[in-house]
Amino acid sequence: MLSVALRTLRTRWVTFVGSFVALSLGVALLAVMGLALASSLDAPERQPERFAAAPVVVQGQDTLSVSTPIGDRTQKLAHPRPVPEETVAKLRRLGTVVADRSFAVRSEKGPGDLVGHPWSTAAFTPYEIDAGRAPRTADEVVVSGDWTRPGERVTTDRGTVTVVGTVASRGFEDAVLYTDTRAAELSPKSTQLVVEAEAAAVREAVGDQDLQVLTGIDRRLADVDPDRDSEALTAMNAMFGTAGGVTAFVSVFVVASTFAFAVAQRRREFGLLRTAGATPGQIRRMVFAEALMVGVPASAAGCVLGAYGAPKLAAWVVDGGLAPSWFTIGDFTWPYHMAFWTGLLVALLGVIAASWRAGRTGPTQALREASVDTKAMTWGRWLFGGGLLLTAAVTLGLTLVTDPGELLHRKTYVSRPMLLITAIALLAPILVRPLTRLIAWLPAQLPGAGGMLVRENAAAGIRRTAAIAAPVLVTVALAGSLLGATATLNEAKAIETREQTAASFVVTPAGDAGFDAATVKKLKAVKGAVVSATSSSAVYVLEEGVALIKSAARAAETGLLAKTVHLPLAAGKVSDLDDDSIIVNEEWEKHTVGQSVDVWLGDGAKKSLRIAAVMTTGTGNNGAYVTPANAPGASVDRVDVALADGADPAAVTAALTKAGGHVLTKDQWVRASYPETNRTTRYGFMLVLGISLLYTGISLANTMVMATSERVRDLAVLRLAGATQWQVLRLVAGEALMVVAVGGVLGLLVAGLNLAGMWSALGLLSVWSPVDMPWAELGATMGACAVLAVVFSVAPAGLAMRRRAVELAGMRE
Repeated sequence: MLSVALRTLRTRWVTFVGSFVALSLGVALLAVMGLALASSLDAPERQPERFAAAPVVVQGQDTLSVSTPIGDRTQKLAHPRPVPEETVAKLRRLGTVVADRSFAVRSEKGPGDLVGHPWSTAAFTPYEIDAGRAPRTADEVVVSGDWTRPGERVTTDRGTVTVVGTVASRGFEDAVLYTDTRAAELSPKSTQLVVEAEAAAVREAVGDQDLQVLTGIDRRLADVDPDRDSEALTAMNAMFGTAGGVTAFVSVFVVASTFAFAVAQRRREFGLLRTAGATPGQIRRMVFAEALMVGVPASAAGCVLGAYGAPKLAAWVVDGGLAPSWFTIGDFTWPYHMAFWTGLLVALLGVIAASWRAGRTGPTQALREASVDTKAMTWGRWLFGGGLLLTAAVTLGLTLVTDPGELLHRKTYVSRPMLLITAIALLAPILVRPLTRLIAWLPAQLPGAGGMLVRENAAAGIRRTAAIAAPVLVTVALAGSLLGATATLNEAKAIETREQTAASFVVTPAGDAGFDAATVKKLKAVKGAVVSATSSSAVYVLEEGVALIKSAARAAETGLLAKTVHLPLAAGKVSDLDDDSIIVNEEWEKHTVGQSVDVWLGDGAKKSLRIAAVMTTGTGNNGAYVTPANAPGASVDRVDVALADGADPAAVTAALTKAGGHVLTKDQWVRASYPETNRTTRYGFMLVLGISLLYTGISLANTMVMATSERVRDLAVLRLAGATQWQVLRLVAGEALMVVAVGGVLGLLVAGLNLAGMWSALGLLSVWSPVDMPWAELGATMGACAVLAVVFSVAPAGLAMRRRAVELAGMRE
């Protein structure tokens, strides 16, 4: 049978080339994603940047540590504490102490990430003057880089300043260096300082206080955003993990479908072999031998393609800002092994069911001239398809009952479509015939036989239609589910924010440091305005005795808060909030009005607070509310303004603008709060869908060529019956469009079911939001699939019909 398999490869080269292409591309995608994921597991050790030349850096308490029965649990504090004054006095006796300050600076002319520091800290980077001089007065600065020159006036959100000097850029920041006095005015709070003394003496002076003494490479912990590498790794792991999971699913799905289709096409051939005396076992062994002969070189070729494509992907994510500049593809071997053996295993698994059916092919199959699928659903498809569909329904129901918020998490709405896609694909043969008859009903009513033939051909070749529609089903389902889920969730958040905002205007600060006390006083003095100034903070709670949970919190004055927000309360009253109480949501372990809950405030102080009110969970953005007394260190970063009775909105707007800050209407604030999915998630989905669409397009073209090449005799019979060449080509194009439409409808069914689950979850969480289906993206996807299907079905048919119809009709398989 091995010699028969070799001869079959030679004579049926179109079918096996198609299988080779599908498998090699699938393995290449697996290898690329495996290499990218492996390379994102570790980051290079970053050296100190801002304090590379500092002897010792002392940091105030910036971490909360809570003991639990299973060990200490830590969280970063929302408001780190400064080094205590008595400790600073001890350190001054050891040597020079320089307070560090960092704050954002914005200027239309300069880079978008300017950061301010006191000039006295420049020597610890070190920054050295290469033009001009050091700043001496409050309106003088020194800047890094070459975006401006000494003598120029620069307008910033911190006032107009004169550039008196420049320093060479160190690559990690764009610095604006002020005098120490001016920096202290712009950023009064300092949480770390440099001590020019021996490290041992500094540690002795600090004692057992909860302070950090940083020396050597640990000085990098004093840099701005020292965790950016680990955060970047986490984001990349999530992105590549999601992309890799979806890619693996798509490639495995398409490869298995392609190999099964390639075997199913050859029923008459197997019938001839059975007539010639071949046993069922020999047929199966031959099919497996063919899969091995195609699978091994295809998997190897895929690994080679993956080695070439992985660096291209790394360069793309770096250029797009999704990965830090140091990210490159490392030297790993396990992704190649994983991709190779997965591809080969999938190829073999893809022919298992088909090979068993091939072995059961009777000799009479060779006598059949009509290729009508009389029994497209095997017991295996019924079992696995029905089981997966039931599993999806049961898990959805259980999740809605126990934890509907789980359906709003990215990992859930990314993974759930896979289950439904597989279930619908397995059950596709029972859906294809009614769908084709429904879709082709109107064309079949038109004059001529074209519409009727399209309908009957698609309905008769159920396996062929289902196999070709599978790539379209995957892409449409993923595009609808992923983009629709994010759009629906964004709309739900916007609706939630709009319903909770009772203010007519929201004022935000010009910089990142928040409003100063003078500006808040001016805003509160505006006539006709009811002003509620709130601050961003956090509280920490120990859930179930072992999990230290950080919850976002807003600090607000109770009376004014009730006039500017409509909190979605499940119990209690906003007016009951005071300095000894807190408003929580239903996700908290303790969420009964009147209960006391132990929390740690944003600066790490522990306090027992009474629950004054409980909010519904919503989309997950309903954080806690406390009074300003329970948010030490928090600065006002948002001012909600309601109009008093009879107040003129235009006059109030003008007065608020004059007082300071950006004045936004309620609708403008909602749009600014939740404009779109965050950048990393959006690019990650673009990567996932781009790979899926590319692979689907190639697989669709591949499968169309395979299917059309097997129908040469059918097309010749149409020619002999009197059809012109253009009529035959139009028929082929119509069938291709029909198959794409079937795949699109099945994909929309999957996407609709997934989004219906999310909509139900939002309703249970008291957020009624419409389902947002991405029709434009789905239309573009369907259009691309339709063009590919038509081109790669009409082209081989047109080439085949260049021969005489009598010769084609006489061809034997």
